This record gives sequence, structure tokens and C-alpha cells, in this order.
Amino acid sequence: MQKTTLEQWRMFKAVVDEGGFNQAASVIHKSTSSIHHAVNKLEDSLGVKLLAVEGRKTSITEIGKVLLRRADYLLDEVSRIEAVADSLSLGVETELRIAVDGAFPQCIIFQALEKVSAMFPQVNIDIIDTVLSGTNELITEGKADIGLSPIPMPKGLNEELCLIEFLAVAHKDHALHQLDQSLSKENLKSYRQIIVRDSATQKKTDAGWLGAEQRWSVSHVRASIDLIEQNLGYAWLPLSGITESLASGHIKRLKLDAGGSRSVSFYLNYLDKDRIGPAAREFMGELRLLTLQMTTSDA
Repeated sequence: MQKTTLEQWRMFKAVVDEGGFNQAASVIHKSTSSIHHAVNKLEDSLGVKLLAVEGRKTSITEIGKVLLRRADYLLDEVSRIEAVADSLSLGVETELRIAVDGAFPQCIIFQALEKVSAMFPQVNIDIIDTVLSGTNELITEGKADIGLSPIPMPKGLNEELCLIEFLAVAHKDHALHQLDQSLSKENLKSYRQIIVRDSATQKKTDAGWLGAEQRWSVSHVRASIDLIEQNLGYAWLPLSGITESLASGHIKRLKLDAGGSRSVSFYLNYLDKDRIGPAAREFMGELRLLTLQMTTSDA
């Protein structure tokens, strides 16, 4: 017979996460006395001290930290089981939420979703624009079901889909092109760099070279492309988004002696394959096929 219950572990975790019994009570809507009773009973059953209370300050013990790590895994697994049960009971999902990094080719997303909508016309599609860590943050918070990101998730499933090529470019009339020489990073420092900021609200990530003395930050790749086309700076941009501008000569590659081109892996990220519904699975299958065709045609 088990000595402890999931509810006791949930209350213990709440006390640690919120920093005290009173704070935990307001968050999980339990009385302070019931939380005290649950944690005390948990400690008595295990024969260890999980929390140390000094006046109004409550802190976790070293033993408590070890056991909380195990409890976190246990509680997460229970949440996954409940979510899978909900998904199975509902059948086809009513909504498919996809977080897509702005550097990923939008045409591929739209083609895949067109197939999904033809098969599941009752499913509402929500496409959320993200940058860098923003995709994984939405998945972790339960605000997106699937994500396309250049950053793998530390917790979850990551399937590498393809490589996206980024090029250092500027408007055809930009001063860097007038230097008429192989450019070093020192040459770039005196000119304005356009960067796309991470859309995450918590742990943000920087990507690429950020050595320019002047930088303009924008929230989407499309805005970065617009600024380059207006001769307002230089940037590393995804090839898929600037193909026409390059072909017309409106923007040109910078002649860097190193780092003028880089390939970035993009991942299909999600938390748990058992929680993925039929429409999501169809989308993922179409996405794999289309990215494979893109890779083959590029080769």
C-alpha cells in the first residue's frame, strides 16, 4: 500500500512553488490548515523533513529538493495521462494550434494545412507567429500543440525536419557593397544591423552575430526583410523569404570573408505523441513530405 497520495505531493509542490503555505492556499484554493495537514502527513509517512519553517519564512530542505524532483516527474506524468484520456474521449480535435518560427517557409505550412482542412473541415486552425524560443515556450505552456523552431525542446519530442539557409544581405545600394572588397566582421560593425528579437517572454535566446554598434530589433522576419529592401541596414535572412528580391537584384549578398551563409536545423516539436490528435498527425505527415520534397529539389 502506498504511504503517500498525489494530492499530498501537489500541495507540497504548491508550497515550494509559491513560497509559503498562505500563498499556496490562494493559488490552489485550499485552506491553509488543510495544506499544513497534508504536508505534515507526507513528512510523517516518509519519515523525513521536507520543509523548514522559521517564523514566516518557509524553505525546502535538501531532502525535499531531491524528492520534489521525483514528484515533479510523477505529477507531470499524471497530467499527461489525463490529457491523453481527454483527447481519446473527444476523438478528432476541434482546434489545431501551431506555433511557427518566422524563418520557416510559410508556403510549406499553408500547403500542409490545406490538406488537413480538406480532410478535417471541422477543425479550426490557429497559426501563431513566433521567433526563436517563443515556439517552445507556447508548447510548454499548453498554448500550442505543435511547433516549428530552430531550437529543440529540453522536455518534449524534437524531430529534425530540414536545414534552412540564412544569407547575409543588404540593399543593392547599401554602402557595404560600395566597399568593393571581401568584408570582415570589423567592416560590419560601423553599419546598422537588423535583428529579429526572441518572442519568448521568459528565457530569451540570441542568434547570429550581434557585433554591430547600432542595431534595430524587430518582432518578425517579414519586418526585417522590409527594412533591408528599404536600404535601412543589413541582416542575415532566410533564403526562402528573399528569393525573388535576390533574383531581381534588389538586394544582394554581402561579400563576407567568412560567415556569409549559414544553415540552421529546424525541428518539429511537441510534448507527447499520445496527445496528438488525428488532424495534428495528418499535418505532421504532410509537413514531413513537403520538407523532404523541398530538400530534394534544393539538392
